[in-house]
Amino acid sequence: MHVLVLGGTTEARRLAGLLVAALPAGARVTSSLAGRVTGPRLPPGEVRIGGFGGVEGLAAWLRTHQVDALIDATHPFAGTISFHAAAGAAAAHVPLLALRRPSWVPGDGDDWHPVASLAEAAEALPPLGARVFLTTGRTGLAAFAGLDALWFLARSVEAPEPPYPARLEVLLDRGPFTLDGERELIRRHRIDVVVTKDSGGAATAPKLAAAREARIPVVVVRRPPVPAGVTVAATPELAVSLLRERLGHGA
Repeated sequence: MHVLVLGGTTEARRLAGLLVAALPAGARVTSSLAGRVTGPRLPPGEVRIGGFGGVEGLAAWLRTHQVDALIDATHPFAGTISFHAAAGAAAAHVPLLALRRPSWVPGDGDDWHPVASLAEAAEALPPLGARVFLTTGRTGLAAFAGLDALWFLARSVEAPEPPYPARLEVLLDRGPFTLDGERELIRRHRIDVVVTKDSGGAATAPKLAAAREARIPVVVVRRPPVPAGVTVAATPELAVSLLRERLGHGA
């Protein structure tokens, strides 16, 4: 038996560990990482790094390596690879599951401004604040490059490349983050608006609680949909359970 996990997330690493422990002796678990981050945290099992070459390349890899099941455990905003996974799995006749952490939900006291894209987030910013905490990742800064009147603090794992805002300070850091740390960051940098993607999960959620306490608005970019017809598991444990059902209870 061979299971391919499209990974790179905390949930994907946990899923790989659960699969290695749960599958029969001799089964293979391969995690595929995109390779965009230097020194990634490697999951248990086998690891491959790099792209597949689109839908046809992925389908060919599934056939060549005799993959019995594919699990898309990529980031909720890795939309392209998710649609490639759906098309590639269908072409290779391989069962597909998607692992997606639940979306964040606003609570009492939250001042959220949902938008559909980074471009809409940039349009929404000027009336909301002048000192922006930008937590959308290093590849999305170009959308905010024209907002010269605003000051940005951008947090990312690796340094961004231009284009990016003219008034920008970069904070290189990797989650999980703490509520005390996010409170201090907002206070020290006099942040008056936060921009985030709806990534879900606990690792980066403290910024939302800190923004609520500070009574500052949060621009939330909605996540893209999972491809139609793909079964979604909210946790690694549920993904393992669904996989066992798909492949038979002896899996």
